[in-house]
Amino acid sequence: MTLDSIQRINGTLHIENCNLIQIAQQVDTPCYVYSRNGIRQRWQAFDAAFAQQPHLVCYAVKTNSNLAVLQTLAQLGAGFDIVSGGELARVLSAGGNAANVVFSGVGKTTNEMRFALQSGIKCFNIESEAELYRLEKIAAEEATPATISIRVNPDVDPKTHAYISTGLKENKFGVSFDKAFELYRYAAASAHLVVHGIDCHIGSQLLDLSPIQEAAKRVVAFQQKLAAEGIYLQHIDMGGGLGINYQDSDSAPSPAEYVTAIVQAIAQPDMEILVEPGRAIVGNNGVLITKVEYLKENEGKHFAVVDAAMNDLIRPSLYGAWQNICEVQETDDEKQLFDIVGPVCETGDFLGKQRLLAVQEGDYLAVLSAGAYGFVMSSNYNTRPRAAEVMVDDTTIHIVRQRETLDDLMRAEQLI
Repeated sequence: MTLDSIQRINGTLHIENCNLIQIAQQVDTPCYVYSRNGIRQRWQAFDAAFAQQPHLVCYAVKTNSNLAVLQTLAQLGAGFDIVSGGELARVLSAGGNAANVVFSGVGKTTNEMRFALQSGIKCFNIESEAELYRLEKIAAEEATPATISIRVNPDVDPKTHAYISTGLKENKFGVSFDKAFELYRYAAASAHLVVHGIDCHIGSQLLDLSPIQEAAKRVVAFQQKLAAEGIYLQHIDMGGGLGINYQDSDSAPSPAEYVTAIVQAIAQPDMEILVEPGRAIVGNNGVLITKVEYLKENEGKHFAVVDAAMNDLIRPSLYGAWQNICEVQETDDEKQLFDIVGPVCETGDFLGKQRLLAVQEGDYLAVLSAGAYGFVMSSNYNTRPRAAEVMVDDTTIHIVRQRETLDDLMRAEQLI
């Protein structure tokens, strides 16, 4: 099993002490189920690993933005990494502290910047020269200085999937060190900008710590160049990206190993260090439960047609991502290889291929490691209502998002 908080009791999968079959029968399928205690423990593992080093662990909201997930982390004193005004609104609605929010992303709009500035966020992570000038103008209009860091692109290969690599010079994120030096000098002289830190993020699903250590060393060398110009930084933000074990052969570093690698590379005991984990907090603390609707055989090829589809979980179709799929209730029936496919009218609609399972119509399957980039990337393709979301806390089941209805889908539309 790759899920942090999952166990089998009498052959039935449980998250914490809640039976997944009972949850599926209560809320119907497909549905996402998250472990509240597992999420708490993973954030605390990052936080504790810093020991006496000044730090802030900012959860990457884009990973899973359910209000109950954000509330759980806000109650621990977490910081938050956001990439839109909508995510900031969610953080505030969930009880998060705006002063612990950093705003990343390459396309911040004027309205989003103004909202964040008025809310009193900790820092804007600036991604371009044009963005810096726009923020300066808004800060002048609001008569509120904007605290900034500049996202540098260290040109380090994170050794991960091309779509989630963000620190190479051909990626859209950040600016070169040369451009960043110009922007820091400009910002330091501005009456409306406050230079506070530096930011970098090289990519997601990192299983090797050497790239992030190399990036940290390049950031520190640049920090020293700034200091020689009289520009002093108060924090270094190394982004997130720590991977998780999707299958038993994966060997993701622990939060402690990840933090230690960064702290050692920066080697400044008084410097505040920010990290922005997301997947590593929620990924293995969530599952997607789906029901087998039909078993189908085409000339020796076996399909299990389930009620979850690519609109519910797009990672396998979009990235070719592999996630473990297992029976919710183990049996002694003979196993055979199945492609797990959904009802959406696309050949790319699959959750997994060639999985050895013992299933019958009406059985439940669990897609593991589904707490990250699951529901947040879901859609209504084929006019399919999005799934319910559930959070369990020991033996207590909380429905934290009701399943959408067809009325919900059509509420904003009107006939001519």
